[in-house]
Amino acid sequence: MNINNPTANQDTHFFGDVCKNFDFAAQFTQHDAGLLDQIKSCNSVYRFRFPIRRGNGFEVIDAWRVEHSHHQSPTKGGIRYSEMVNEDEVMALAALMTYKCAIVNVPFGGAKGGIKINPKSYSVSELENITRRYTVELIKKNFIGPSIDVPAPDYGSGEREMSWIADTYATMNPGQLDAMGAVTGKPIALHGIAGRREATGRGVAIAIRECVGVAEDMQKIGLTTGLSGKKIIVQGLGNVGYYSAKFLSEFGALIVGLCEFEGAIYNEDGLDVEAVFQHRKSSGSILGYAGAKKEFKNTMDGLEQPCDILVPAALENQITSQNVGSIKAKIIAEGANGPTSPEAEAAFYKNGGMIIPDMYANAGGVTVSYFEWLKNLSHVAFGRINRRFEENSNLNLVNMVEGITGTALTPMQRSTIIKGASELELVNSGLEDTMIRSYHEIREIYKNNPKIGTLRNAAMVGAINKIAVSYQNLGVWP
Repeated sequence: MNINNPTANQDTHFFGDVCKNFDFAAQFTQHDAGLLDQIKSCNSVYRFRFPIRRGNGFEVIDAWRVEHSHHQSPTKGGIRYSEMVNEDEVMALAALMTYKCAIVNVPFGGAKGGIKINPKSYSVSELENITRRYTVELIKKNFIGPSIDVPAPDYGSGEREMSWIADTYATMNPGQLDAMGAVTGKPIALHGIAGRREATGRGVAIAIRECVGVAEDMQKIGLTTGLSGKKIIVQGLGNVGYYSAKFLSEFGALIVGLCEFEGAIYNEDGLDVEAVFQHRKSSGSILGYAGAKKEFKNTMDGLEQPCDILVPAALENQITSQNVGSIKAKIIAEGANGPTSPEAEAAFYKNGGMIIPDMYANAGGVTVSYFEWLKNLSHVAFGRINRRFEENSNLNLVNMVEGITGTALTPMQRSTIIKGASELELVNSGLEDTMIRSYHEIREIYKNNPKIGTLRNAAMVGAINKIAVSYQNLGVWP
């Protein structure tokens, strides 16, 4: 490996794949080449290295922050902690964030970060040192701030790391009123928002529910309408995969397969997601779960079992030209970023399948991050000001209806009607509305131009048009 450039010998196809998808979709827009080039390119790529003390010596950490587009401010995107992360991947994920935000009408530009470590190889104090030093490096170069660039969790990071970032930023910017808006995905105790942890998985479940709710589309691929009884395999039992499976079960689907890095399990009659999760928590593996009828030590074998819908919610490049022919699902819903290669996608559609693209399907996280950012800027929890007023208004209405009709409601009925919305209920309502509206925007583009070919291309066309309008309205200065 080239010591001066640790990513020199790594695979660099992901950003290229995103750009190919962009170029194809751009054919269906009416914008000039210069504007399209501006939208496609990464505006700022910051690659840096910093030392940490480890034992009696030092270790040098590679890290990145990429701001893809400044058509909206701030830019927004997670920080990935992975020993596999590289510059190409971070650029690709930043670009996807730009398009994702446009697709779901969230007013952010796209960004992404990466720290090249395996978090499991470090103590908590070492991880804290790495995270805080990374944050300081971003502050020094003006790559973080509530109106500049707002990080969030991604693969390998979570609420704990976001807390360290928030504290470091606030410490380095004393007196800044909106300091907590410099990062999202924080715990509720540190100005986070209810529903953020499960938002991406909930969004994936809503996206699938909307897709299978369209009778015309389901008829074309040979599925019945609705989620009830649909057999689903989920890859990944992390935050996204777990909550996707949980909410899909609540919506009436049957989770028949679960896959993790140590292997996969399958039961055509259904798996208890919570029981599997607890089994893995106690044993360290999903293998050995009593309710499974089949086990596979090769996790990729789990993707190829019979099902209606496959939800890859782990890492990119899981479904390729080598294994797509063995996938039995009719729908792939991309909970992860980039899990399906372009070649695999073309083959899957050719075989009569349908893919709900990552740019839309996993946008629940950034949607609720937007709500958290708004909460941080307003310095008040959603529902706090108006909840009691709503309850009193509803109570007066119930009393009036009971007086007019002479019929008394039960205590349960009264409490259900009177109750004002909590922050969690408002967040979930906003997320659901966003996912529903966005899906039908994408489908309308897809339906009106058959040459577009896929929902991914349709989503990209919509994103390009929205971003182009922003750039045209901004103009160029100087």
